[in-house]
Amino acid sequence: MTSSCRFCSAPLEHVFADLGVSPFANSYVPPERLTAAEPFLPLSALVCARCFLVQLQEHGGTPEEIFSDYAYFSSYSTTWLEHAKEYAAAMTERFSLGGGSKVVEVASNDGYLLQYFVEAGIDVLGIEPAANVAAVAEENGVATVVRFFGRDAATDLRDAHAADLLVGNNVLAHVPDLNDFVAGLALLLKPTGVITMEFPHLLRLVNDVQYDTIYHEHFSYFSFSAARRVFAAHGLTLFDVEEIPTHGGSLRIYGRHEADETKPVGDRVGELLEREEEAGYGRLETYLAFSEQVKRQKRAVLSFLIEAKEEGRTIAGYGAPAKGNTLLNYCGIGTDFIDYTVDRNPHKQGHYLPGTRIPILDPCEVERTRPDYLFILPWNLKDEVMEQMSVIRDWGGRFVVSSPNLRVYP
Repeated sequence: MTSSCRFCSAPLEHVFADLGVSPFANSYVPPERLTAAEPFLPLSALVCARCFLVQLQEHGGTPEEIFSDYAYFSSYSTTWLEHAKEYAAAMTERFSLGGGSKVVEVASNDGYLLQYFVEAGIDVLGIEPAANVAAVAEENGVATVVRFFGRDAATDLRDAHAADLLVGNNVLAHVPDLNDFVAGLALLLKPTGVITMEFPHLLRLVNDVQYDTIYHEHFSYFSFSAARRVFAAHGLTLFDVEEIPTHGGSLRIYGRHEADETKPVGDRVGELLEREEEAGYGRLETYLAFSEQVKRQKRAVLSFLIEAKEEGRTIAGYGAPAKGNTLLNYCGIGTDFIDYTVDRNPHKQGHYLPGTRIPILDPCEVERTRPDYLFILPWNLKDEVMEQMSVIRDWGGRFVVSSPNLRVYP
């Protein structure tokens, strides 16, 4: 295991959140492996006392093991598709993209985003390490290269695919070699091009006790100030930032080459840096206080489940997201509390959640079994889920959401 910061190489000595041991959060168990052993690895997030990057130590799982055959398909969330469509329209207008432009997305998944640029007649390229997911994008007309991104990939691709707009949504956290990745972004970006990256905001993670967004596939957790340091180290200036509601509260950062003076740094950059400083994100004690909040939320979830089961209530889950697997494994919740979970993604149905071995079924199972409670594991999509599954109200069923505080909805 490494004991130094993946950005600045300072020693890592301070614990942000210790979540015990857990399997890989996206390694769903097929029926034929139900009795086989799973690897359980330490899940402890540390904070660098020099640059304040929150991060996992290297844990032995390679990117190839984690991401080469992936079970997450972005297009199964209608909310996420709407977000992608709105983003494409906004960027096309703001940066005057057209037929002569090139949009490149790193970790492009199943083409959920680039499809909207294709519809607008804009040339695109997706870069996606998971071959099974990339194949879906290709079938939908989104040109996709199957490989991991970094300096080497950028060097190979930049002559033919230098980007006017270089996109990365929810990929920055997944990168083990952070410096190699950001250096690759700088290489692939045209001299006057724009990078946008979206990632969960550490400030929201802490404020809303979103500890379940910590899992082995997420190597780093960013404040805006930490992200700004990383990009600046590779000659990239963050000239704008937006706070957006996705994934429980995310940032969309806008980057350019340091030498590109056509895009001045906007007011929102200084305002957010000042707000983070006032909230204590430049002081170590702010990070060290998080562990107790995590323990307190764990006790609240378990207290609710124990009381519900003692009353004879039935509980099902909704969703099979990575964040749900962190919560279930950290809290020790299995089929003794949650009978099953359901997911719209057919690639997950018929499998079992890693660690807890809770079965993943089709959503129609909810109406068949009529549980008293539906525990929404992807709490960031609670409004979408509550609308889709409103049928549970027909028999008096209620929804349960764990973040920021456990809450029961009628």
